Amino acid sequence: MAISYFTSRNSSDESFFTGDRESPWFLVAFGMVGAALSGVTFVSVPGMVGSNYFYFFQFILGNVVGYLFITFVLIPLYFKLKLVSIYGYLEDRFGIKTRKTGSLFFLVSQSFGAALRLLLAAKILQFAFFDKLQIPFFITVIIILLLVWLYTNKSGIKTIVWTDTLQTFFLISAAVLTIFAITTSLNLSLSESITEVTSHKYFKIFNWDHKSGNYFYKQFIAGILIAIAMMGLDQNMMQKTLTCKNRWDAQKNTLTFSMILAVTQFLFLGLGVLLYIYAEKHNISLPIGENGVFLDTDTLFPNIALNYLGIIAGISFLLGIIAASFSSVDSALTALTTSFTYDFLDIEHKSSQEKKKIKNQVLFGFSLIVFIIIMLFSNTRGDVISLIFKVAGYTYGPLLGLFLLGMFTKINVKDKWVPLVCIVSPFLTYFLSIYLKSAFNFDFGFINIAVNALLTIIGLIILKKK
Repeated sequence: MAISYFTSRNSSDESFFTGDRESPWFLVAFGMVGAALSGVTFVSVPGMVGSNYFYFFQFILGNVVGYLFITFVLIPLYFKLKLVSIYGYLEDRFGIKTRKTGSLFFLVSQSFGAALRLLLAAKILQFAFFDKLQIPFFITVIIILLLVWLYTNKSGIKTIVWTDTLQTFFLISAAVLTIFAITTSLNLSLSESITEVTSHKYFKIFNWDHKSGNYFYKQFIAGILIAIAMMGLDQNMMQKTLTCKNRWDAQKNTLTFSMILAVTQFLFLGLGVLLYIYAEKHNISLPIGENGVFLDTDTLFPNIALNYLGIIAGISFLLGIIAASFSSVDSALTALTTSFTYDFLDIEHKSSQEKKKIKNQVLFGFSLIVFIIIMLFSNTRGDVISLIFKVAGYTYGPLLGLFLLGMFTKINVKDKWVPLVCIVSPFLTYFLSIYLKSAFNFDFGFINIAVNALLTIIGLIILKKK
């Protein structure tokens, strides 16, 4: 609230959307780590080690390559066109219907992504605090969304650049303190902890079974494409980057961010192994499904942190999960508001008073949508991060296809048919994945985003202008 107060002084009409393009690049880079990690990474990545080993790191390696594409291809393009909503590029290249289609897919993707991220954090806060106070789950969610609205509604992205930095600090500190608490409890030195992790049965990084969803090339290629789609073609992450003073600062931001993010995610995977070692030593068990895979892996970290490691670890965990949940949802709601107002409501040409009124109404509307999605998915089980990336493959695939076709070909498409192609492609991808799984036991895994993008490109080429 204090940061919001100081950053909102001397704000212009554009501050909510552009941050007045004055953000220090290193601040943006560090803050983006918290938004990218979210409560899902904070809890799901350590938990998923039990059923997925270290295979997620193959995906992270692909992410690093994807960020290079964002840095040297997409950022120069966005700065050249002086975009506020990045989907303005699609109108410039193909037409107004294509812009609205791209924006709509982002709105759906980000609404579900933000809701699923917040769902996990809200469940933990419910378990830790609100159940004991006999406060219903839906009230917990409303409280979080209300607090986010209070500090973002005035200056939006200008405030978030600074609050994200604070939140990232608490998130990473919580992971480090938890590792320290576990190693102290197990009487392990730093070198002994590293040995324990690297020699554990879960420390398997590479998978060479081509039918598996965790096959190296599937994970690596999916990591590249999902990084490009969920970061480079995502208004949420790019809006922060576009608040940097110039293109060079924006590029330094993404390169620095990608390195910090990769190291932090590896740290969380290592934490996951330590959590399972601790659970084995103290006979803490997780329910197991019919196929022998752990269920409810997202409960492992909160359970141990809050019930076994003492008050300091418990408090640091709660600070971390609160920081992570707020960091992901505040920027998501701002980006959703920006995309909808610029791409559908043409807010650029409104008066100052109209801008403020429209912005507040849209921000409230998306807060309501996120709340509804959270309540619909409130009974899901398993690790949420896999669900998010699987959904992303279907919702971001058409966006990826549109941008790749626009940037690397001179093909002109029939603008009016673009919405139909982009809606049909995810359905075709889904039915194809079901068929291959049942007929040949071949799992697309996260690579479904590549299949989806390819089908979108093929459909657009078939309907291209002569």
